[in-house]
Amino acid sequence: MTMGDETPVTTLVLPVLIRPILCELEKQDVSASQTLRSALTKAEASYPGLTYDLVVGILRRGDLTVNMNESILRLQGNVSDTDGDYNIDLIAPEDAFQELNKKSAALKRILSRIPDEITDRKTFLETIKEIASAIKKLLDAVNEVNGFIPGTTGKQSLEQRKREFVKYSKRFSNTLKEYFKEGHANSVFVSALYLIHQTNMIITAVKSKCE
Repeated sequence: MTMGDETPVTTLVLPVLIRPILCELEKQDVSASQTLRSALTKAEASYPGLTYDLVVGILRRGDLTVNMNESILRLQGNVSDTDGDYNIDLIAPEDAFQELNKKSAALKRILSRIPDEITDRKTFLETIKEIASAIKKLLDAVNEVNGFIPGTTGKQSLEQRKREFVKYSKRFSNTLKEYFKEGHANSVFVSALYLIHQTNMIITAVKSKCE
């Protein structure tokens, strides 16, 4: 896998793994943390997948074998609900936006539990029900927010993001069916990461239309 590959793990290494580390660094050295954050964000924007390659390179140097899909999915559960990059509290105080924030964070939090629960069939089946409910609530929240988006173009843009989210939700459902037949857990991890990425893209779309 190299820079620019269209896979969800490459897009999530920066927000899920690197930024929380920089937040910890900020407690010790604000300037250094902000400088690194800015540099890595700009580099990632110019060369998508750069931070993924950086992390993989470090793992190889340490002769460590890690399932990045499983690890990033699990780490998503540690990401703060107030992560500024995927949070619209500060720019849109209306209740509909607050609900969208809550529903997106809730879905990602449930998805992050998959690596720990997938081997326990009974628990995992309950988790799947939670995910289905969280997906529906998120889509309802998107519909509510769309009424506050200014302009026809903005509304159409958010509708397009919603359609993409629905597409990956259906893929996730199909992947689960395959998992219960074949038992390939990594495919479930990847599909869950796609859902997280699509959830982030919805928030990004809303932010871009409201700022």
